[in-house]
Amino acid sequence: MLETGLYLIPSQMSDATLDRVLPAHNIEVVRGIRYFVVESLRSARRFLKKCDRDIDIDALTFNELNEHSDLKDIAALESLLEPIGRGESVGVISDAGCPAVADPGADLVAIAQRRGYKVFPLVGPSSILLSLMASGFNGQRFAFEGYLPVDAQARQARLKEMTRRIEREHQTQIFIEAPYRNNQLIADLASRLPAAMRLCVASDITGENQSIVTRTMAQWRQAQYDYHKIPTIFLLYQ
Repeated sequence: MLETGLYLIPSQMSDATLDRVLPAHNIEVVRGIRYFVVESLRSARRFLKKCDRDIDIDALTFNELNEHSDLKDIAALESLLEPIGRGESVGVISDAGCPAVADPGADLVAIAQRRGYKVFPLVGPSSILLSLMASGFNGQRFAFEGYLPVDAQARQARLKEMTRRIEREHQTQIFIEAPYRNNQLIADLASRLPAAMRLCVASDITGENQSIVTRTMAQWRQAQYDYHKIPTIFLLYQ
């Protein structure tokens, strides 16, 4: 029987079979939870069925928490944790990878901690850590920047700040882009940043077509590539 608390349940980042990316313990946890807070109802239901086809999806309770949610509505967030107060566990599932990391689930975890509820992070894939592991960059000091600004002037200012952090603090810079703009981002970085600076492009992590490539900007300028619409994460270092 599960210990009552908030369970942070990693999901797939690719079409890899579950046994390649998640331990069996996670499946056992999923089977014991009836209340879920999810980023997307459709993807969560599909993920749970992959965990165990015998799970009765219709007997479960789902609440969505995503970028469209009002994260300032503390009462609404607290209501998502009510089952824990009744001795039931709640599971949090994001669309891909680890919940509460670059994910609205972090706000729910903060409330759980303030209320003294136990929080159980489960083992699973994280694009941030897996790409950092394979990049060859500094794994002692790093920062995840999320999406770069769309505005050209703001983006250039952010890149300058990131370059300063790399040069002065030896801090790896990690960020993402909308998948349909991946190729344009690489071309933009290669044209703007110093030729010797290195860029790691990690795409389809854990998937059949996984590609994690580190090159200098000079090399990226000459390279042929196509990451269009492929889930990708980017890392910069000197």
